[in-house]
Amino acid sequence: MKRLILILTILALHTASFAQNISQKENQRKEIEKEIASIDKQISATTAKKKESVNTLILTQKKIEVRKSLINEIDIQIKEYDNEIYLKNKELSRLQLRLDTLRKYHERLVLSAYKHRDNKVLLMYILASENLNQGLRRWQYLKNISESISEQATQIKLTEASIKEEKEKIQALRTESQKAKKERTDEYNALTEEEKKVNKMIKSLSAQEKQMKQTLKQKRKEVEKLNKEIEKLLAEAIKQAEKEKKTQQEKGGETTIDFRLTGKFADNKGKLPWPVNNGVIIEKFGQNFHPVFKNIQMPFNNGINISSIKGSEANVIFDGVVKQILIMPGYNQCVLVQHGEYFTFYCKLERVYVKNGDKIKAGDKIGSIQTNSSGNAEIHFQLWKGTTKQNPELWLKKK
Repeated sequence: MKRLILILTILALHTASFAQNISQKENQRKEIEKEIASIDKQISATTAKKKESVNTLILTQKKIEVRKSLINEIDIQIKEYDNEIYLKNKELSRLQLRLDTLRKYHERLVLSAYKHRDNKVLLMYILASENLNQGLRRWQYLKNISESISEQATQIKLTEASIKEEKEKIQALRTESQKAKKERTDEYNALTEEEKKVNKMIKSLSAQEKQMKQTLKQKRKEVEKLNKEIEKLLAEAIKQAEKEKKTQQEKGGETTIDFRLTGKFADNKGKLPWPVNNGVIIEKFGQNFHPVFKNIQMPFNNGINISSIKGSEANVIFDGVVKQILIMPGYNQCVLVQHGEYFTFYCKLERVYVKNGDKIKAGDKIGSIQTNSSGNAEIHFQLWKGTTKQNPELWLKKK
């Protein structure tokens, strides 16, 4: 009985662990599906204005990237289902073998009890003992047979119930595995169609090379101007911070900058919230190439560009103080926020809700994001440690 209880306990613990793992995978899949739905909304807004644009191309390429990760998650899930089915079948074979053994043993016990079924025979068997000890042993033996029959019958029933339960679980797993395989096929077919669309868009947009190069030239000027302005602002902010720090050391008292935020900010690397809800990165940090003309370098990106649905608002990612608000060609209104020795920069805002000197908390809304020519909200976001640019993707929470 103890062995059976141990087997059932191990099975229950394994099932609970598997269920928890599947639940985590389901949550990951839901997050990925939510991201695909968000991209779909943005693509719909884009195509409503212009069927084939660079923005539509970038969003579709991003959608392909996200869908590939979804297919990968489904593949992992299918593998886990199939592995669990294999283990369940193996355990089922063990239980079936145990049941067969229990039944054979039970049959022998029943046969032995049948031979001694007459009470007179039982009594004579005990009385025929040579001494009292032998009589007690014979009485105990007959008693044990009765108890063993009852215990074996109970174990047989429990094992039969476990076998039935395991068979039902295997069938449920097979159903889920088949469902996942169908979803995988559907996602793969959708991926194939999206890749065809991307190739078609690239072919169509390639015909607009002259216009795109002109747009790129204008963008380079805007990026250069923005970068110079940001570097200037950061140099001034750092100079002011050093001055305040020196004054504090000499005279005591508080500064307008909370330098304690530096350590807290650094401790949250990889865990910081996004500056916009339901955002998708459409231009990464660093040196990127044109999405259509792969041999043409885009201007070096000191931050990241995030696309979201129309009407989205920008959120500050950490506690800090508003240092500067400015207007830049191609970037509309921009807000610089200081977090000790770290700075975050939010550009392409339609309206700004804060003013210079405001102390703000993580998650506070600092402005509404402007709608780009494709009909989506797009924010340009930068993160600096002093005058050293950082890759924001390494600091923001993974989706």
